Amino acid sequence: MSQTVFCRKYQQELEALPFPPLPGAKGQEIQQTVSKQAWDEWQALQTRLINEKHLSLLDPDARTYLMDQMERFLDNRETDHAEGYVPPSQ
Repeated sequence: MSQTVFCRKYQQELEALPFPPLPGAKGQEIQQTVSKQAWDEWQALQTRLINEKHLSLLDPDARTYLMDQMERFLDNRETDHAEGYVPPSQ
């Protein structure tokens, strides 16, 4: 059985990340407080933001922007969205 964490985004026990997604203390904190589901959803949003806003991860301002958006997403606060993105029909 996989480990679970109390996810700060969904406020319930969900499947945990198998390893820290970032180096250092921040990665450990995310592994202990964010579910795999929430992290997967963040990665999808992050990819859209990088592509649509033409962000370069070599740019420190772009990395700072993405870290801010990540915190906002995981804390259920409003985040930027990729302009023109239309979610697939369900």
